[in-house]
Amino acid sequence: MKPLRPYLIRAVYDWLVDNGLTPYLLVDAENEGAIVPRQFVQEGKIILNLRPEAVQGLILGDERVEFEARFSGQPTHVEFPVSAVLAAYSKENGRGMIFDDEEGDMPSPPQPGSKKKVAKPSLKVVK
Repeated sequence: MKPLRPYLIRAVYDWLVDNGLTPYLLVDAENEGAIVPRQFVQEGKIILNLRPEAVQGLILGDERVEFEARFSGQPTHVEFPVSAVLAAYSKENGRGMIFDDEEGDMPSPPQPGSKKKVAKPSLKVVK
């Protein structure tokens, strides 16, 4: 099965742009395949503005994200694996999605037969 992360990145990006918000990607700049402007990396991460007016030639592919942008007035090619994307969210309100596991997929549903013990609710009289 194909990874879910690239589909979620594209969906969040489209949703943000459709709502007039600025799409940001939080990227692991230390990822082996990441080509990002190093002077803007902080604590191994970089936040990239993917607003359509800020980037040219944006490709949100199944394996890589690529685009051209200006950083401090300098044209720069930016490229990184989809697996390096840690979050896709809005600059204005922070709404979006965080990817916290290797695959970037949602947690697996519980397997049949594996039952979690759920505590029953109880009421307590408080005076």
